[in-house]
Amino acid sequence: MAERYPTSVPYRQATDGYHTFRIPAVVVTGAGTVLAFAEGRRGSAGDSGHIDLVLRRSADGGRTWGELEVVATEPRRGTAGNPAPVVLADGRIVLVFVRQGPSATEGKIRRGQVEAAAGRRVFVQASEDDGVTWSQPREITDSVKDPEWRWYATTPGHAVELRHGRHAGRIVVPANHSLPPEGADDGTEGKYDGGHCLLSDDGGRTWRIGYVDDNPDGYVNVNETTATELPGGRLYVNARTDSAAPGSRADAYSSDGGRTLEQPFKPQPGLSGPVVEGSVLWCGSPDVLLFSGPAAPDARASMTVRASDDHGVIWRVAHTVSGLPAAYSDLVRLDVETVGLLFETGASGPYESIAFRRIPVAELAPVRV
Repeated sequence: MAERYPTSVPYRQATDGYHTFRIPAVVVTGAGTVLAFAEGRRGSAGDSGHIDLVLRRSADGGRTWGELEVVATEPRRGTAGNPAPVVLADGRIVLVFVRQGPSATEGKIRRGQVEAAAGRRVFVQASEDDGVTWSQPREITDSVKDPEWRWYATTPGHAVELRHGRHAGRIVVPANHSLPPEGADDGTEGKYDGGHCLLSDDGGRTWRIGYVDDNPDGYVNVNETTATELPGGRLYVNARTDSAAPGSRADAYSSDGGRTLEQPFKPQPGLSGPVVEGSVLWCGSPDVLLFSGPAAPDARASMTVRASDDHGVIWRVAHTVSGLPAAYSDLVRLDVETVGLLFETGASGPYESIAFRRIPVAELAPVRV
């Protein structure tokens, strides 16, 4: 009997010369190839040090995977990570990511203890052959990072190319940053977190900053951010937040292709769970907005796909993967009948592997009464 929810494991801890794999991102190419990106962490599971951006390809919808490939590195054996891939209408794949030096850590960067050359820098590269080969990375930091920002991270997860409305063809990469501190603070406080996005209207050749939401009021201060296009070209943006506002998620909308937000980020109490990254995806046929992330109230566990039938106002549970430890995730539409979920999970801890599950679209459809 066929497995109801086919689940494969493209990345396992302590394989291919890496200690741990984290930070999944997934897209499907025009040829139907599934590209599963991750950070390959060499020395430990930690967020800094020698980290490569790696890729596995699947030609059968995520059931099996090819050999691991290194897509990007930091030349000094620092960090290359936070992959934000997007497949464009012309078939090209654009990948935005960040680098930092080998001795830099998030804490040091937030405190202003790292020189700019070793801090967070932003790069882009592309593939024109279905993700088999990639162009040399090109730095775009000066175009997309305010000089006063300290920490900086793209997504993580897939980026978006708008397909509808007057901004069709625009690439939108959700991102986050931190501000310099005030008074006796040292810059590591959550209230200095802020959100923004990167925009390109020429297929990734030139870039600029879109919306910025970074009021250090200690109420809603967004962190890792994801986005998806709603019908008509409106953008839905969902973010992690660990501020004083209720819950651990916040969301916002943009009606001008990510240039500005209709209103600042507001708490989204309908998406309960721990403070962690999440992913959103407009499904379309059926018309439903999806969110993936752990649903346990106070632990990174119980990976769950939730759905909204009203563009993000009210949410319901649509698919529970398991009650096991789980953390970061990314959603992708595989085909007419299937959604894919690439997610961190393990039997004893959430970072033991990155798994891929195929979920029938029919299971996620709006509930009819």
